[in-house]
Amino acid sequence: MAIATFGAGCFWGVEQFFKQLDGVTSAVCGYMGGEQANPSYDQVKTGTSGHAEVVQVEFDESTISYQTLLETFWQFHNPTTVNQQGDDHGSQYRSVIFVHDDAQRLLAEASKAHQQAQGYWKEKTIVTAIEPIAPFYPAEEYHQGYFDKHDLPSCHIALY
Repeated sequence: MAIATFGAGCFWGVEQFFKQLDGVTSAVCGYMGGEQANPSYDQVKTGTSGHAEVVQVEFDESTISYQTLLETFWQFHNPTTVNQQGDDHGSQYRSVIFVHDDAQRLLAEASKAHQQAQGYWKEKTIVTAIEPIAPFYPAEEYHQGYFDKHDLPSCHIALY
């Protein structure tokens, strides 16, 4: 199994999109990119902890590629807004790809360049950060599978 980590706004919708893909064995809501160890949602939601709301995706590379995960990532959020997704504002909602190795970094950079040049977002500047992984802290249990637990639709919309 391989691991990928993405931030694309509220993690509830990000989790929902990724866990529906064949080959994804788990999608876990959590926090990454800040300085504080074991942050709580109450700390992260203020935007002062430095963490992004992320989803850590475990996937079977024999069934789904990292490239396919990247293509999916670009489809359900707006990577051209700084620290914002829809009505959610703050650095915790930033668009970010945390890469786990050099191969992921190269694929993420190429994917971002492709999206900028030829993708849906070619008329705007993509601000998505590509950063090395940092410690991952799973979010509290009530955040995991949130839409399934509450029978709600996603807060993210598939763009294309």
